[in-house]
Amino acid sequence: MQHDYDHLIIGAGMTADAAAKAIRDADATARIGIVGEETHAPYERPPLSKALWKGDKPAESVDLGTAKSGATLHLGRRIVSLDRIAHQAIDDQGDVYRYQRLLLATGAAPRRLPFDGERVIHFRTLDDYLALRRYAVAGAAIAVVGAGFIGSELAASLASQGCKVTMLFPGAGIGAGRYPRSLSTFVDGYYRQRGVVLCPGVRVVDGRSVADGAEVALSDGTSARYDAVVAGLGVTPNGELAAAAGLAVDNGIVVDAQLRTNDPDIFAAGDVANFPCVPLGMRLRVEHENAAISMGHHAGRVMAGAHEDYTTLPFFYSDLFDLGYEAVGLLDDRFEIVEQWTEPYREGVVYYLDDGRVRGVLLWNVWGQVDPARELIAEAGPHDADSVRGRLPKLV
Repeated sequence: MQHDYDHLIIGAGMTADAAAKAIRDADATARIGIVGEETHAPYERPPLSKALWKGDKPAESVDLGTAKSGATLHLGRRIVSLDRIAHQAIDDQGDVYRYQRLLLATGAAPRRLPFDGERVIHFRTLDDYLALRRYAVAGAAIAVVGAGFIGSELAASLASQGCKVTMLFPGAGIGAGRYPRSLSTFVDGYYRQRGVVLCPGVRVVDGRSVADGAEVALSDGTSARYDAVVAGLGVTPNGELAAAAGLAVDNGIVVDAQLRTNDPDIFAAGDVANFPCVPLGMRLRVEHENAAISMGHHAGRVMAGAHEDYTTLPFFYSDLFDLGYEAVGLLDDRFEIVEQWTEPYREGVVYYLDDGRVRGVLLWNVWGQVDPARELIAEAGPHDADSVRGRLPKLV
């Protein structure tokens, strides 16, 4: 079967939803098609590790209502080839999709453990959430592998469900490499107070499925059995389709300031896109909700005829039990770190400086300061500890 579209979007996540809605706002008659591997229509991802575990919203509440854009959804389909000359893509069932302009919103795939099984969940999708929810009953022993964004959020959510949670991770502490060491130490203690067992400095090197659970083997020579294992090990961008089509790929699909690839009719946005970040003066690939939505919206506008550069510096956020934060820019503990606490480790701002510039800002239980933080990062400086301390929060 052949499908003809003015705008074809490959990938059916938050980026695709934002792009389709932006195209529709700009062009009421545009023919828009979205092809995605999942069987679910585009949905919000952040609630999968946060809000849905609180129990006050059903899983269906994450649906983004993409159909209201008038886009035609082709779900449960995987694009297997892209012909740039013919302006067409072919899916795994042989259907052909012709386009005038194409957006690659193929996202990223979770890094995997060295073993698999029914109760081994590489957490990324709504189906992963639904699978984990089946095993996350009070008293269940759950291993969370990883202590980054997803791992720390899932550990808090699972512990709040009454699960016996063990965190396995190679770093020195939760958020290590991003948080100041003192803050990471505080968060470690905060999790332990809530019953989470922390096993830092270890990697999962092997494992196997067993009756009603999974067994993991660790780099320190020990092993343990759990009712379920959930991995939050980060992701890798899905750039294979783009690379096979001859598009530039380097830690994601390389795009210009308007999110256009080296093919003028093909764009990329979201987790998979490597874009020039003007405020930081470098190329970035960002794996968070704000980037997915803002880049998708921008790509949709440009595909529909706008001529604007993408200049947004995305922000990200997290919820850890009753702690939370928003952050902008680069959080790297190798930078010069300036801490400004209203109440130590409960409320404050952490600035990340390098070569006289502010490169990142962590707003720890401080809200409404994302835009002032962006402005501070955009300043040429030079900045040092004395000039930045006290800059935020800013009265707005």
